[in-house]
Amino acid sequence: MGGAMAEGLIKSDYIQNEDICVADPSRPTRDKFADMGITATPSNQLAAQGADVVCVVVKPWLVEQVLKSIKDVLDYDQQILVVVAAGVKGDAIREWLARDGKTIPTFLVIPNIAIAQLQSMTFIVPCDDVQPHHTECIKTLFDALGKTIITEESHLAAGTTLASCGIAYAMRYVRAASEGGVELGFKADEAKQIVMQTMRGAVELLQATGLHPEAAIDLVTTPGGVTIKGLNEMEHAGFTSSVIRGLKAGAR
Repeated sequence: MGGAMAEGLIKSDYIQNEDICVADPSRPTRDKFADMGITATPSNQLAAQGADVVCVVVKPWLVEQVLKSIKDVLDYDQQILVVVAAGVKGDAIREWLARDGKTIPTFLVIPNIAIAQLQSMTFIVPCDDVQPHHTECIKTLFDALGKTIITEESHLAAGTTLASCGIAYAMRYVRAASEGGVELGFKADEAKQIVMQTMRGAVELLQATGLHPEAAIDLVTTPGGVTIKGLNEMEHAGFTSSVIRGLKAGAR
């Protein structure tokens, strides 16, 4: 996710490349981003020092270690902290970073990997010492990388499974439909292109019209037609129920 965020920032017009710094222990990763025109360092402290916004984007079990490693260089009065890690609680971050009774303005943020293509669905949760101008800053930043929703921490697990995990669920549909296309006689690459364009068209239609998905489906289905037959076969196999059960499982 950290790499995807960096790629998105590089592609966006919101931040100049010279203002982006990434920290990573891997030399090949640092070389990759240095070749893209941004600063890369093995030191989390150097990357965090002097930044306007510090993004900690690591696996959940590494968040405490990384935050404590940069705690002494963070400027609680000037910087904003963004933590991107599923399941990490605001209370835990507050405890790890408490310093002389102060906390740093902190946001929990969950994007998805489409952020690399400026098409993320990103959830933003304001936590400690956040003022309206902090929220405006972070929302504007992530708006440049896709769509955003300001939400509460209690909704973050649901947002994660719906959008961050959800992009994998959508890709699984693309795979399944593409395999079906091959069985129907198309070559694999042709089938994938057909499915992707069909999904793009469905999204554009819903966005342009504001229709409920079921109302849009009614535009396609005719009595006794092939579309309703296909939909009913999918429902007999538990399509809607399987999607809902998968989402609920991911939110647990």
